Amino acid sequence: MKELTFETLLAVFEEIFGRGLFWTMMAVAALVTIVYLYVLIRDRSMSMRKFLLAQLSMPFGALAAVLFVQYITNSHLRDVGGPIDVIVLLGVAAIGATGLAILVYTAQSLVRRAPHA
Repeated sequence: MKELTFETLLAVFEEIFGRGLFWTMMAVAALVTIVYLYVLIRDRSMSMRKFLLAQLSMPFGALAAVLFVQYITNSHLRDVGGPIDVIVLLGVAAIGATGLAILVYTAQSLVRRAPHA
């Protein structure tokens, strides 16, 4: 592989997760993003209380993402072999933390609507 293209990345992720799971995850991520943008536009401001609770959920999202990827790829922390493995795991953790924070904020905003002033 001489070049890293978008098509190559798609093929790699489909191979790792399986075509069905990968596209299901992409659809869920797109849906949560759309609902999050809707909530931000609807409320016209961010609630710092909801934001704080969303941030407190981030370590759980990071841990869940790392464990999920290790389960899917049938690997363990003992299989980490070098700096690139650590970088990839940190990237997975960051994406999981951010994703759960967005999901928690969105869910809170849908359940508890901000009062009108």
